Formats: sequence, structure tokens, C-alpha cells
Amino acid sequence: MDPQTVFKAYDIRGRADNGELDDELYRRIGIALVDRIGAQRVAIGRDCRRSSAGFADALARGVLSAGGDVIDVGEVPTDAIYYYSGANQVHGAVVTASHNPAEYNGLKLCRPGAAPIGMETGLADIKEAVIAGNGPGEVTEGNLETAFIVDDYVDHLFRILPAESIGNLRVAADGGNGMAGVAIHQVFDRISATLEGLFLEPDGTFPNHPADPLVPENLRDLEELMTNGDFDIGVAFDGDADRAFFLDDSGKPLSGSTVTSLVARRILADNPGAKVVHNLITSKAVPEVVEESGGRPVRARVGHSYIKQVMAETGAVFGGEHSAHYYFRDNYRADSGMLAMLFLLRVVSEDGRPLSQIRTDVERYAASGEINFTVIDQQAAMDDVVAAFEDATIDRLDGLTIELGDRWFNLRPSNTEPLLRLNAEAPDEAGVASLVEKVSRIVRSET
Repeated sequence: MDPQTVFKAYDIRGRADNGELDDELYRRIGIALVDRIGAQRVAIGRDCRRSSAGFADALARGVLSAGGDVIDVGEVPTDAIYYYSGANQVHGAVVTASHNPAEYNGLKLCRPGAAPIGMETGLADIKEAVIAGNGPGEVTEGNLETAFIVDDYVDHLFRILPAESIGNLRVAADGGNGMAGVAIHQVFDRISATLEGLFLEPDGTFPNHPADPLVPENLRDLEELMTNGDFDIGVAFDGDADRAFFLDDSGKPLSGSTVTSLVARRILADNPGAKVVHNLITSKAVPEVVEESGGRPVRARVGHSYIKQVMAETGAVFGGEHSAHYYFRDNYRADSGMLAMLFLLRVVSEDGRPLSQIRTDVERYAASGEINFTVIDQQAAMDDVVAAFEDATIDRLDGLTIELGDRWFNLRPSNTEPLLRLNAEAPDEAGVASLVEKVSRIVRSET
């Protein structure tokens, strides 16, 4: 166990099959939650990975030994923990590796009100305590209780969005054998839409395909299902169900920018003048659609902790990222794949047109998608890019965003790997290809 390698910018992530993560790490984190963060009550959930139950038990032992109380909520989607934290004003912890392969695990943490705990908001303190290895002082053991929260979580979703707003749609859903299957049937029991599902039974070995819908190969089963049926929309969830990825009625994927634009437009219809947060690598169409819908766009860095912080500071009603994370003010500013699905079903129900037509309202530019380069000296490569585009408008909010009139690109370093990530956009595919080729040539000279 080496805490230096598993503490990331927003969470804890590593392998459970080689000692990178172990019970002792989770026990120490539990102690630090009480001693360093001040947690008095911690709701602990977990995903369905084979290592998750043991790690959750170790985390609970640490919290209890330090005098904190534990509410064990069992196997739940990550956004159910966010709901419970917000509704009950308790700290939240979910043992999960999200979309990573079965041999991985991790931990996501939040403060009461579902406020994120990242490196800048407490995770660095936890890391320091874990490395020190200090145990709790003389304390009275905390109390352990169990709670079944899925029904309350589903009730919460429909307090945000009325069930009757969703029509008689046909929905194809791929749960990836992750945590969406814990709640999705209860959700569809409440609406008129019908569900045909794939891999909805939670299975932490992920026997059918990895639970990462951003990888095109992992959408093949859903695409085949939609090809063989008449569906209005397809949805694929990641492993812990805080993200959802969508396909239109023709089986064509929607980008995170498209979904952000469509959901923002619908939410702004009920919240005129409200603010919508988008990260800086979503399409230029997102702020355009927000303004056209009477809202005020707010630009933010990439990453859930930044989005949630900006939403709290600005009172924004909604936030969206290119990576299929969608955040809702009424969901304690937390991301939820299930709630994003419900909003998109509402959009299709109310519009009356197929989603393949609705999307054209907000899709205005060609985009590269995220391209990764392995670069040893990231700063040198970025300096070379600045030199090559010195006459352009350069923004350093998150890496480099370089504006070239009707074209732009962002180049930013990974928080955890020797990678530079490139996203480019232009009016057409030829413009995108030209930008990507030029930046790639510069970056690769530093590899």
C-alpha cells in the first residue's frame, strides 16, 4: 500500500489485486475522516466489485474507532450517496472505481450537503494523515446503523422532475453490470416509458464489457439492440452510474456538449435568467444555446470539484461536462446519470420530434474529441505550442485554450499521467483536422 500513488486530484483510485489498495488504507482513511475532516456521521456505500464490501467494512471500522457514527447503505449508485448526504447533512463515502476495470477500486468522498472532497478541499489532509499512520486517541466507539436508501433516492429524483412529464417512449439501456441496475427498474415503474435493458444485473467482474461508455467499443451491444428494435433513445451508464451516455433513435451517440445544451435549454425554460456552468472544453454551442434560451453561461475548469464549486458560488441551476457528467442544483449540485436520463426523456417527450432531429438544433461545429499524447516534459511541449500560436488569444484557466477566430483548441496536462489532452473545434471537419495536425506535430516533437 502506497498512498502516494492512489490519491488523485478528486478521489482515491488504484488496483485492489496487487496491494495498491488494502484494508489498512481504508481503515486509516476512516480515522482521518473523523480526526482531520471532522466527520461525525458518515454514510458509506459501495459498488458491486468483489473487493468493495471488504474495503467498505475497513473504512467503517476506521470511522467507528475514531468515534464517528456510520450509516451503512450497502450497494448503491454513487449519486444515491450524494442524495443522502444532501438530504441528511452527513458526510458521504462510496467505495468505487467508477468506470475502471474490475481489478481496480477507489473511494469518492463528500461533505454534508454533497460538497466534494478533493485535494484542495480536504483530500490532501486525509492523505497526510494516512501516510503518518496515526491511530485515533482514546475515544468511545461510534454507532453503526444500516439504511436502505434507494426508494428515497428515487422519490428524490421525481421531486425534481415530475414523472408525468415523460411520455410513452421506448428506451434501450445498458447498465454495464454496474450500479444503475440497483435503481433503474424502480425509476421506470414510475414513468410511462418502457425499458428494454442489457446487463442490468450488478456484477463486479463486468462479464460483458467494461462499464465505461465513453469507449466506443463498449457501446456495441447497445447499438446492436437499437438496430434490432424501434427505440426512441438509448442510454449507457458507467460503473457507478453517476454518468450516462446517450444514443439517438438512429443509434448515433450524442456528445456531452449536445446533452448539456439540450438539458440546459429545458431547465432554463423553467428558470429564466438562471446561470449554467460548462467546462472550458465543451462546444462553443453550449454557451450560445444557454444565452439563446435566456440563461447566463459560466465557464469553469474541467473536473467535478471545480464545477460544483462554481455552481455553489454562482447559484447556477445546471452544469455539464464533455465527459458525460451532468450536475443539478436541485440534486445538491451533484452529478447524476439517472437524472440526466430523465431530463433527456422529458426533452424528447415534450418536443415530439425524434432525438435525431432535436439534436440538430444545438450541434453547430465539428469537434476532435479528446486526443491524448504521452509527453514526458509537458511544460516544454505547452511552451512550444504557445510559441507557435503567439498571435492568437491564449487563456490559461485550465492548461491552454487558444482562440483562432472561428476555431479553438484546449491543451491541458493530465493530473495523474504523463499525458497532454487535446480538444479542438472548428466549423467543419477540415478545420478540425488542420488544427489537430498542427498541434500534434508540435507536441510529438517533445515525446
